[in-house]
Amino acid sequence: MKSYRKELWFNANSRRAYLNITPEVEKCVSDSGIKEGLVLVNAMHITASVFINDDESGLHSDFEVWLERLAPEKPHSQYRHNGFEDNADAHLKRQIMGREVTVAITAGKLDFGPWEQIFYGEYDGMRRKRVLVKIIGE
Repeated sequence: MKSYRKELWFNANSRRAYLNITPEVEKCVSDSGIKEGLVLVNAMHITASVFINDDESGLHSDFEVWLERLAPEKPHSQYRHNGFEDNADAHLKRQIMGREVTVAITAGKLDFGPWEQIFYGEYDGMRRKRVLVKIIGE
C-alpha cells in the first residue's frame, strides 16, 4: 500500500469564507499515483473546517446566515472563551461544519456523488492556515 501527504495553505481575505478546494485535492490524487484508495482532507486549525457540499453561492450565503444565527460573532462578551481572543464563535462554527472529509478514490479520481465538492470553511480568517491531505491506497 502507498501513502501520500501534502499540506495545502490558505489565507482568506475576510473573517469568514468558503473556498472550493476540490481542484487542489484532485491534483494531490493525481500526484500520488494512487488509483484505488481513500483521501482524508482535514483542517489543521480549530477555527476552520473541511466539508462536502454543492458549489452554489446561494447555499454558501445560507451557511453564513444559519451559522451566524447559531453562533453569532458579536457581542464578543457573550462567550467565556473570549478574553485574549475574540473568536469563540469561530470554534463553535467549526464544530458544526466539521473538521474533515474522507472520499473514495476509484480509477484515480475522487468518487463523488452528483454536485459534491470539497470546501475549506474559514471562520476566523485573515491569517495563514493549513489543510492536510492524506491519501492511502494502491
